[in-house]
Amino acid sequence: MHRAIRRAADGLIKFAAAIGALGLMVEVVVILADVVGRAFGHPLYGSQDLITMAMIPVVFGAMALCDRLGGHIAVDLLQPRLPAALNRALDIFSALLGAAIFLTLAWAVHESARFSVMLNLSTNLLNLPKAWFQWTLAALALVTALGMVLRAVALVLGPAGRVRDRGEVAR
Repeated sequence: MHRAIRRAADGLIKFAAAIGALGLMVEVVVILADVVGRAFGHPLYGSQDLITMAMIPVVFGAMALCDRLGGHIAVDLLQPRLPAALNRALDIFSALLGAAIFLTLAWAVHESARFSVMLNLSTNLLNLPKAWFQWTLAALALVTALGMVLRAVALVLGPAGRVRDRGEVAR
């Protein structure tokens, strides 16, 4: 069961990362078209809207993968001086705290999306509905929170050890 959950989470994380990669490709194409267009006196209309909104999947699509691979910044000044059990407890706590932060972010952005729908908010130039992008952010934040909860569960259920760089548990 543990492997099935991990496999499902990894699939969801890869899907979120693929959305992020797609957002990055959109960013590159839009910026390239805008720069070339500016050189010829015809900048891409709405490029600021597209670039701003494409940053959402770029950043939040990769966030769950970053956590899965252990890519977040960690300061380990005290880690060598603390007992292994305390380091493990701190790893579990930090994973759960991160999940709580991302759940709060998802909830807040979802609430903001409700207001965007109610007020019919859209981007400045292209009039793209802002709620679409807010829902995307909320969904990707939920994927990140799920990944963090599953990391905490893996630490609790797995062999004693601390999470290493690629999300693998030390044995």
